[in-house]
Amino acid sequence: MPDYADAYPADLLARAARIRLACFDVDGTLTDGRLIYDSAGGEAKAFHVHDGQGLVLLKRAGIEVALVTARTSQAVERRGAELGITVQTGIRDKLASVQALCEDLDIGLEAVAFMGDDLPDLAIMRVAGLAAAPANAHPWTARHAHWTARAAGGEGAARECCDLLLVAQNRVDLIPGDGQ
Repeated sequence: MPDYADAYPADLLARAARIRLACFDVDGTLTDGRLIYDSAGGEAKAFHVHDGQGLVLLKRAGIEVALVTARTSQAVERRGAELGITVQTGIRDKLASVQALCEDLDIGLEAVAFMGDDLPDLAIMRVAGLAAAPANAHPWTARHAHWTARAAGGEGAARECCDLLLVAQNRVDLIPGDGQ
């Protein structure tokens, strides 16, 4: 089995090894950030299947997963339900929302990874144990990330973050055909 850990700096792996809750913004992180409305006012979003697979692998590894988004969206609710993960929509204070999740799980913010792309994500990214950003995150936000994906939001950035967590926690065994 390849040693995937060689792809990451030791300090990043140490940070990622402590994570027990992985939270992701949606628009611009799990999607490309575009808002698409139909003539009836309905909203459409495109999610990358690689990201979904990564989120499922995190759950399988025992890491809690949550989508935390300021927008209220039936598409996000549906995607979260399909993946069996926590979804918090219409959240104005993402830091308070994640702190409440931490209380429920009896963990501190140092055990939280948060991936976001723009200013509404900044408060939680500043205090999370691991702050991550997609490649196309706004520069004002990206400068607060401990790690930045190579992929853009909606194009597999979240999967890269999931893979980092799996490698850091020695859970690559969850990948079918790789170590099984």
